Amino acid sequence: MNERNFYYIGIAFFAMINGIFNPFFFFVFQISAYLMSEPLFGSTAAIAYFSSLMLSTITVILGGIPAALYERYIGANDDSTIASLWIWLAGTAILTLPALGNFLKIGL
Repeated sequence: MNERNFYYIGIAFFAMINGIFNPFFFFVFQISAYLMSEPLFGSTAAIAYFSSLMLSTITVILGGIPAALYERYIGANDDSTIASLWIWLAGTAILTLPALGNFLKIGL
């Protein structure tokens, strides 16, 4: 297993926790229910999964922006450096802090 895989697993874990336990989940759910009710056939479960997926994706994207800026600053051309993966992991962990209370209270 590649050393970088552990970073990717950590990033995905934090994104998953933020997608499921985020305090803003119900706000995103209401928006999704309004916009995606017809494409998802009005299924409450499908809209909830879609909302969770949206929050997880937003977490990965926003957490990766500082890492991308760092790579741009140092001029990395090929693959992500270990430092940029740490920045990405820390960014997703910071974005997950509001959801951590719900995660620890409810559990997975």
